Amino acid sequence: MDTSNITIKTDRLILKGISLDYKDEIFKEFTPEIVFYMFPKSPDKIEETIEFVETSVDKNKAGSDFATVIIDKKNGEFIGCGGLHHIDSSTPELGIWIKKSSHGQGYGKEAIVALKGWADKNIKYEYILYPVVDENIPSRKIPEFLGCKIEREYDKLSLNGRKHHLVEYRIYPLK
Repeated sequence: MDTSNITIKTDRLILKGISLDYKDEIFKEFTPEIVFYMFPKSPDKIEETIEFVETSVDKNKAGSDFATVIIDKKNGEFIGCGGLHHIDSSTPELGIWIKKSSHGQGYGKEAIVALKGWADKNIKYEYILYPVVDENIPSRKIPEFLGCKIEREYDKLSLNGRKHHLVEYRIYPLK
């Protein structure tokens, strides 16, 4: 299923397939502070962001991922990126980041709930993985809001060389 042209609307947000139209905002906002608790590193040059976006678009077109940009519905402002990775497997993985100036407004939770709702209607899965660095309390609150519990813990080295202890939540489909 080609996910590149799918749009999800919530009360405040629009989630749509990632595109090069947002490369400048992604490059500007995907900072070392934002990636502190994440696996990837922030880009040093715009070409790295372009490569990431092009790869994401290809994966959307191939139907393996649903990588999105998150936009403010009211004013069209870029908020961040989110997505479901490996949607062609029985255990896709959720990922999200919200730009610093938009933290604390519930956008992450709203986007994740929307992606989970889309998954329930459009893909078949056993559960969705939601790995979070154990210290990242705001991100942990999202799967906990959905009623999820920690199913696994492990350590992982980020591309910045930072060792993180992750807690992995599993989000099950609606019955």
